[in-house]
Amino acid sequence: MASLGLLLGLLWAPLASQSALASGVSSVSLNPPQQDYLLWYRNYDSPAIHALVSLALAKTPEYGEFRILRSAELSQGRALRELESGDNRLVDIINVAATAERESFLTPIPVPVDGGLLGFRVCVVEPENLPLFEDIHSLADLRNRGIRIGQGAHWPDTSILRENQITVVTHPRYEILFGMLRENRFDCFARGVSEVAYDLAIENDPNLVIEPKLVLAYPMPSYLFVGPDDLLIAHRLQLGMERAIRDGSFGDFLRRYYGAAVDALNLEKRTMIVLDNPFLNNELDNVGRQTLNSLRWRLELLGR
Repeated sequence: MASLGLLLGLLWAPLASQSALASGVSSVSLNPPQQDYLLWYRNYDSPAIHALVSLALAKTPEYGEFRILRSAELSQGRALRELESGDNRLVDIINVAATAERESFLTPIPVPVDGGLLGFRVCVVEPENLPLFEDIHSLADLRNRGIRIGQGAHWPDTSILRENQITVVTHPRYEILFGMLRENRFDCFARGVSEVAYDLAIENDPNLVIEPKLVLAYPMPSYLFVGPDDLLIAHRLQLGMERAIRDGSFGDFLRRYYGAAVDALNLEKRTMIVLDNPFLNNELDNVGRQTLNSLRWRLELLGR
């Protein structure tokens, strides 16, 4: 696990630097009651994210037994607003892409949950549209071809793509976007390398395929977030993640849930179109760019 430890040190911001989590946390009771945690429904339904939250919570038994519950089916924007307010307790934990704005009103657990792969995106397309993607070798080619990309209205990817002068078509609900793709409202539903196989398995539609030659890449770490005042939950998740990194179980998690996806998508042989992400703070941008620069190393590690 020595190489994994070195890689983790390279990719992830120092956890000890998060002073918000290091202060203001109440001591843990000697006999804490069972805790219920509402995980955003999209994350709850994702085997990988559900497994990671379970792993982090299981590594901290001193905080008590726990149950992970499925939240109501809130849009991402609504879930973030509920998490910020905490009034109705409709959600306790959410995994979304990190941005400077989100870090300003929520509490992040600063470990990219998929090793940074969310910022690598491939196109889900209808087979008859595959010729549209032939002979694209650069961002200029993508723009000139007039390719329309579908994304969630509240996803940071939408702003990133538009800043890079790519046409984006949006909807607030993730599930609706697949129907829009089938209706030719856009040409490419850009999905993260770490999530696309699960998406297509759920859709179970042979008329949706993964475009085989391109990958869009931009710095965009994906974090667990909790509410601004939920420091006890934040501390438990961070401590659990740190323990999982140290004992190697986080590396096992990455290989189990993401290694096969990296291999299946043949990322190293795809044309990589790198986009700028102007919506990160300096620390997040550094994490993201290190992820981009170490792509080949990470792929080799996950492929072992």
